[in-house]
Amino acid sequence: MSASRQLPLGLKYSPDQRLENFVAAPPAALAQLQALAAGEGSGLYLAGGSGSGKTHLALAACAEAEKHGHLAHYLPLAVLGANLQHVLPIPQPDVLYALDGVEKIAGMRAAEVALFNFHNAVRDRGARLLYTAGQTAEHLALVLPDLRSRLAQLPRIVLALADDAARSEILRLRAARRGLQFDEAAIDWLLKHHGRDLHGLAQLFERLDRESLAAQRRLTLPFLRQVLAAVND
Repeated sequence: MSASRQLPLGLKYSPDQRLENFVAAPPAALAQLQALAAGEGSGLYLAGGSGSGKTHLALAACAEAEKHGHLAHYLPLAVLGANLQHVLPIPQPDVLYALDGVEKIAGMRAAEVALFNFHNAVRDRGARLLYTAGQTAEHLALVLPDLRSRLAQLPRIVLALADDAARSEILRLRAARRGLQFDEAAIDWLLKHHGRDLHGLAQLFERLDRESLAAQRRLTLPFLRQVLAAVND
């Protein structure tokens, strides 16, 4: 079984994780990802800090590839790293392989060797690679110089952390896709009092979504405080 099948389908195909839903992308970044997903080029490398949207884009690129009729495999290296040499799929032609979180295997020599060999096999088979990492290849703590060299040769997209305006827009879009009304005051309060990490905000928003639907209430500031007070009790 390929490693990608270890992921819940809801994560891989979430409507919140699409290229067209990504807010404040660098110029031409979405066009590059769309081209890669459609079968053009051979690879891309996404670099950015925690909360910059790397996983969103990796999953979105896989969904975009499948929309074009191509197979795609999403491989979370934070989960697979220690066993990478045993779980990497056999590369097939015309497949997009999205390897999320290269920094998670930095320093694991066996995993780095496995990834280096996988990289070469994918290129030989005419498949495509999408890497994400917290840093550019030159700054990863890799022990295998040849792997660093391969990664550094790929076209690179550097993602910035979302500012408060972008975070607000992300929450607005997620609410709109669910038919929810999210007051501006509630969005501002949520960002101010519950951190700015997008992953944490996304998890919190899912709970608010469920509570709002159950109570048939719009996401106002009083309702937001009521729900979060119950969570913290």
